[in-house]
Amino acid sequence: MDEHACNSDAAPARPRSADDSAEQLRTGGEAALGRLFERHRGRLWRMVNFRMDARMRGRVDPDDVLQEAYMAAAKRIDRFERDGFSSAFLWLRLVVQQTLVDVHRRHLGAQQRDAARERPMHRPGGTYAQATSVSVASFLVGNFTTPTQAAAREEVVEMVRQAVARMDPTDQEVLALRHFEELTNAEVAETLGIRPKAASIRYVRALRRLKSVLAEVPGMAEGKSDD
Repeated sequence: MDEHACNSDAAPARPRSADDSAEQLRTGGEAALGRLFERHRGRLWRMVNFRMDARMRGRVDPDDVLQEAYMAAAKRIDRFERDGFSSAFLWLRLVVQQTLVDVHRRHLGAQQRDAARERPMHRPGGTYAQATSVSVASFLVGNFTTPTQAAAREEVVEMVRQAVARMDPTDQEVLALRHFEELTNAEVAETLGIRPKAASIRYVRALRRLKSVLAEVPGMAEGKSDD
């Protein structure tokens, strides 16, 4: 993405939160954290399940990642306000995401570099953008592969990954956040640091582009991307 696009999409600084759950987290301590974590557990689980590397499936349970993330959140709860999020959910999601990076690094060793944890998780063109194309491809093929295609699944996944990877990295993330993690448009905008209008435009554009790239892959022209 060029600098002009980044500047036009860029969101203003995060405002102080008017979110009731954020206020609860600021004032309620670990008791409030437990209630809020349980309230958002389904959404957080969906994120872990979507983002988890396929090589870890079967040996790492998303629930174990969430348990580790909860303990991490309890240790850094005093940092919530300083981190500047407008909602408790987005802060919890960040903690879970960082925990998942740590779990990846422990299980995949040198294939996961420490530097990835220090970067913004959705930096266009960065480590996580590559992971996004893999996750999107895996889920799309998982949803659309018929039993007769199962033997060739890995080849199809790679073809879809390459097609998705040609999309703009920020568009990939908007698609992943809206279509797979089911975040609201406002949550996507804050997560990526862009304006809500830009997030909405990018989502429509990403869906259109996804239909186009899937049309290039045999057997993938039809699917949920038409939603």
